Amino acid sequence: MRRFTWLVALALASYVSWGSGVIAAAGEAYLLRYRFQPGENLVWKVEHRARVRTTVSGTTQTADTTSISAKRWKILEVRPDGKFSFVHSVDYVDMRQQMSDREEERFDSRTDKNSPPGFGDVAKAVGVPLTVATLDARGEVIKREEKQSQPNADKGQMAMLLPEQAVTVGGTWKQPFEIDVAAKDGGMKRIKAQQLYTLESVANNLATIRVETQWLTPNSDPAIDAQLIQRDTSGTVRFDIAAGRLVWQQTDIDKNIVGFQGDASSMHYTTRFNEELLPAEEKTAAKPTKAN
Repeated sequence: MRRFTWLVALALASYVSWGSGVIAAAGEAYLLRYRFQPGENLVWKVEHRARVRTTVSGTTQTADTTSISAKRWKILEVRPDGKFSFVHSVDYVDMRQQMSDREEERFDSRTDKNSPPGFGDVAKAVGVPLTVATLDARGEVIKREEKQSQPNADKGQMAMLLPEQAVTVGGTWKQPFEIDVAAKDGGMKRIKAQQLYTLESVANNLATIRVETQWLTPNSDPAIDAQLIQRDTSGTVRFDIAAGRLVWQQTDIDKNIVGFQGDASSMHYTTRFNEELLPAEEKTAAKPTKAN
């Protein structure tokens, strides 16, 4: 289960307050582009909660994982063509993991001097540059340099890919990706998929976007489904058109898989991933996170 805690600790995040306002006129097209200023420091709060309940050979185990962290982008350069470079780091990590019949394991980088066994790599990744990257105004990665080893970290896109052209409400665009999984014969199988984005509405320059994962490679093997389950997400993103940044998103997974490790095996995976972009006055605050 360590892979869950690592992945959620280094995820992206965002937030903004929004309210009712003037809705976009029918047929109006919006050009969605990332926009930053050199020297900007953007901090997102990331919260990820997951429960995995597995039954194999009559034995059932449950793992509950919670991760709260703060991700920082320090903008280094913004070019006339919209390409921007930044340093990605994590300000803090507060992680908890509870396994069946075991005591809860917890690590909060803000208060704990020593990390428990299994959390050492996470502790080393806090407060140091992790990645230096250059993206274009659509979020496509142009250059990426890893500064710190990040086991199991996603080496693909670092931001939601925006559409090539201006899009109207109801318009869609796609972001393809591939995942390599272990096959029954001991080899690897490449699964093709895509994220489907739909612009649902625009109000007060805030675009609400629906996100859905679509699997393109046919598959009937539950063992492969179990490897893909963490990427089978659906949710909502809010993008500030005027400011040029993703400001909030929430994705959920609630999946059951039967037969992933024998006919009598089953897995129920539920998770909620939430990101909030912190207002400027809160970005330097280091308030402890209260346990629920």
